[in-house]
Amino acid sequence: MHITQLTVPEALLYALVGITAVMTILLLLSLLIRLISRAVTFSESLAKKRDAVVLREEIQAPAAAGQGGIPLPEGESQGKLTLVETDEATAALLMAVVSDSSGIPLNRLAFKTIRRLPEATEV
Repeated sequence: MHITQLTVPEALLYALVGITAVMTILLLLSLLIRLISRAVTFSESLAKKRDAVVLREEIQAPAAAGQGGIPLPEGESQGKLTLVETDEATAALLMAVVSDSSGIPLNRLAFKTIRRLPEATEV
């Protein structure tokens, strides 16, 4: 068995080379993680933009084409509407205005409650 005696400068040189190699590998791993993180973030942002465009097109397509949407079968509605301190004519007017300004057909909207707000008193 042959054991080589290292001098102090040689041992320091080996230690320096080893530490340098480990630090270089850690730096490369750090850069790789950052690169992958940015790629995933970019991919997610593209997917969100694509989903937003598709949703906008789905909402605007029936309104732009002049379609009234698919009517519900006779006797069916989107749900129940509760009127609180308001009459049916006012509620119908409000629903028509919301449908027209949003571009969503009235039979695609589901109103739950229409409530008259108390009038503010002037001081």
